[in-house]
Amino acid sequence: MKYRTFFLAGIGCLAAVATADKGASESGQILLGHVGHVVYATAIHSRPTGGSKILCRVAQDTPLVVKQTRSDYWTEVLLNTGTYGYLPTDAVLESKDEVTMKAPPSRQARSAQLTSRGGNISSRTGEAAVASYAQNFIGTPYKWGGNDVYKGIDCSGFVKKMYGAIGVPLPRTAAEQSMVGQPIYRLEDLQSGDRLYFCDHARTRVAHTGIYIGGGYFVHSSSSHHGVARDYLGKSNWIGSLVAARR
Repeated sequence: MKYRTFFLAGIGCLAAVATADKGASESGQILLGHVGHVVYATAIHSRPTGGSKILCRVAQDTPLVVKQTRSDYWTEVLLNTGTYGYLPTDAVLESKDEVTMKAPPSRQARSAQLTSRGGNISSRTGEAAVASYAQNFIGTPYKWGGNDVYKGIDCSGFVKKMYGAIGVPLPRTAAEQSMVGQPIYRLEDLQSGDRLYFCDHARTRVAHTGIYIGGGYFVHSSSSHHGVARDYLGKSNWIGSLVAARR
């Protein structure tokens, strides 16, 4: 896939997907849309017009999440970046089955005290504290599949551990994590503690993650750095492969 938007290829992915708070129901659920299926192979566009950018292409019978039918010509569907794309209305068959997820906790509810190697840092809370806390582990060796913040850890294990320290459970892999939380759409909206997700060289999947620490920098466990290190997001290899940011 050549584009920086990755399409939800199956309903099985949806349990981990979260969108920005748009009015949770009384049961604490967010309605994502309705289950649909692609009737014939077609393209997903960035806007409801045939001249707009093609985000990706989908095959016949691909399951998807239909947000709403915008007109006789275009239907809005959910992408796994938390944004929406558009495909011809006659190319999708929408069912009455709803797709929902539990509303994510508020930033205030996620606040927690942390203790780092250097001492108590409870003067900062929530995701902002994660950015500070994570930097205490710079130098920890990289280990694929590792979960130890002192002996060896990989990128997704590192992010999972850091967020777990403030009581926020995340899936284990970067691809799964990239579909959880409030999406951030603009670089200038990034805040310390936001999670960053990058695609692989083939641009077919999310394969790497790190934590934004402000000033254009992020911290991550990287095999190329042989461990946990700071890096500049503006480098061509990073900004060119960034596909999602979550809070």
